[in-house]
Amino acid sequence: MRVFKNTWFSRFAKKAGIDDGTLRGIVDELEAGKWDADLGSGVYKKRIAKQDEGKRGGYRIIVFFKNGTRTFFSYGFAKSVQGNISEKEVRVLRETSKEILNVSDAVLKSRIDTGNWIEITD
Repeated sequence: MRVFKNTWFSRFAKKAGIDDGTLRGIVDELEAGKWDADLGSGVYKKRIAKQDEGKRGGYRIIVFFKNGTRTFFSYGFAKSVQGNISEKEVRVLRETSKEILNVSDAVLKSRIDTGNWIEITD
């Protein structure tokens, strides 16, 4: 399983104090069928607790996930800043997920080389 984050998500995670180990744990949960919402087309929502606060007021993470192949961390937000994502945003995320989860290895390498995507390694 290869795991990636885009540059926007990387900045969000750093600011929120979400490390790569936590992201790997989310991938493990997704592989085990544990998610908070299946939004369709490989788009999943996971809740992450803020330090010392729990999941209820924590972060929401949007992940593009295809079991056994690739995971892309795409978007995140604090529940206190944004209540949820709109249906219009969900539609855009579904279309984006379909594209990203099916890119060729050449496109994937190109996006890594240009810094658009960062691979999370063990």
